[in-house]
Amino acid sequence: MKIAALQMNSQPDLEHNLRQAFELVESAAGEGCSLIGLPENFAWLSDERLMTDQVREVSAAVLEQVPQWAKHFGVYVLAGGYPVPAGGDSGKVFNRAQLFGPEGQVLATYDKMHLFDVIVSEEEKYLESGYVQAGEAVPVTARIFDRFGKSSPETKNKAKIQQAQKKPESLTLGLSICYDLRFPELYRALTQAGAELLCVPSAFTQKTGEAHWHTLLRARAIENTAYVIAPAQTGLHGKKRQTYGHALITDPWGRVIAEAADGAKTAVIAEVEPQLLAEIRSKLPCLTHRRLT
Repeated sequence: MKIAALQMNSQPDLEHNLRQAFELVESAAGEGCSLIGLPENFAWLSDERLMTDQVREVSAAVLEQVPQWAKHFGVYVLAGGYPVPAGGDSGKVFNRAQLFGPEGQVLATYDKMHLFDVIVSEEEKYLESGYVQAGEAVPVTARIFDRFGKSSPETKNKAKIQQAQKKPESLTLGLSICYDLRFPELYRALTQAGAELLCVPSAFTQKTGEAHWHTLLRARAIENTAYVIAPAQTGLHGKKRQTYGHALITDPWGRVIAEAADGAKTAVIAEVEPQLLAEIRSKLPCLTHRRLT
């Protein structure tokens, strides 16, 4: 099963962001990817207060367009994190990741549970809980099936048609967002719920990304013997916010098998191999050796 992690440079410009996202989804679908992951804040990224002001417009546009992309290309699209009104009088939003299926249907919804209240430096401070409402502390998984997308001039060739005729393979995804990455108990819960591919759409800061991005993603893959897909934001967003990039995919041995270059707006693509996953979990069965629950 081919999967793609998108790397974007989203701005406080909804139309620009959705156009950029669509072009990357189109490119990945043309390469035969069954699952395409968008990063956190793919539809809008800037000052948090501006995001809450735009939340209804942003969420409406995402729910109108992204399911259409999934249906048009016959693929699964993970809308990696976008603001949705939380309701009530708080004025807060949920930071929501949503998986759309090849018919445009919603297959899973996850609202970010760990909120980024962090002092990166004296000049760079974040208080995500000031405008985001934490989601329920419940692991969210979804099962997808390998499929080859709809026929088009780009995908209609003999090799792809032959692959489409094979018995479809399935894969169970575990959903998370960005700062969740620092809480290994979430990923263990997702793995216990059957996850084979851990999804970590992110907008990691430049400073924390340089220090921890690769280490944490590889650790989550190794300790859970699972694939990890991490779509990412890169570069400067608005006037102040800067993200690290390096969207990547790891295998269950913790090897980085695809990674985006610095600053590139691109789709990084890799193949998920069920046989490799089964082999590693068989030879290194640490998940069955656990003593604490």
